[in-house]
Amino acid sequence: MKVFVFPGQGAQFPGMGKDLYLKSKVAKELFDFANKLLNIDITNIMFGEDEKALKKTSITQPAIFLHSVITAKVIGEKFRPESVAGHSLGEFSALVAAGFLSFEDGLILVQKRAKAMQKACEKSPSTMAAIIGLENEIVEKTCKDIDEIVVPANYNCPGQLVISGSFKGVELACENLTKLGARRAIKLSVDGAFHSPIMKPAKDELEKAINATEFKKGICPIYQNVNAHPTIQIEEIKENLIKQLTAPVMWTQTMQNMFNDGLNEVVEVGPGKVLQGLFKKIDRKIVCSSADLKF
Repeated sequence: MKVFVFPGQGAQFPGMGKDLYLKSKVAKELFDFANKLLNIDITNIMFGEDEKALKKTSITQPAIFLHSVITAKVIGEKFRPESVAGHSLGEFSALVAAGFLSFEDGLILVQKRAKAMQKACEKSPSTMAAIIGLENEIVEKTCKDIDEIVVPANYNCPGQLVISGSFKGVELACENLTKLGARRAIKLSVDGAFHSPIMKPAKDELEKAINATEFKKGICPIYQNVNAHPTIQIEEIKENLIKQLTAPVMWTQTMQNMFNDGLNEVVEVGPGKVLQGLFKKIDRKIVCSSADLKF
């Protein structure tokens, strides 16, 4: 059984989407429409070489969403998933690709999400770090014992858990976890503490936008980040999307549940191959590939 998965923030790269724009009429029309809808020339940033401009959250998120969703549109009839899922931001891409949201509504929500998160980051400077080589329970307990904001944020794969919080909280957690045997504690180049209580103002903004948006019946279930379970229920999907900004991304659990449910063929739709690499760490027998684009 096949699952299509969509990457999140961090998958961006300079020049992303330019080949789609030049080779596909469908892609060109959607990119041009996005420029008008967003009221910014986002394709100019995506197709250019300014890596710093592309890393700004308010640009990164709609850029990755556009690359992912437009790729799904271009592959057309080959997009036949038994289920879909997306890592953090990628959940919005998955919802649009599977028909729960229109392209326009999905893009507007992603833009609002990105701007709200950017604002929250600027209001409360914060950061994230990847902890490599420790059991989840050790990382969770260490974060809980620190008298600063620092929480588990992304359960990426066995032995890799990203933490998120204040600069001091993350610094203390990295020091303590290194002493407890972490193989590495890698500070991430991000704007702020995503999937932590610091994103509460962004969550409140996004909740209003989500509740004002029309959702429709999708073509297949979506495994959501906050609980790692598949659903087709609209109200549940909306509730989980709202919770997602301050809750951890349960990606390890999602991958394990997919595998247990018989989803053993993974197609990554969007920039990069990060998610394929994470699936291979669950079980090397899982068939992983990128979306097949033949122009």
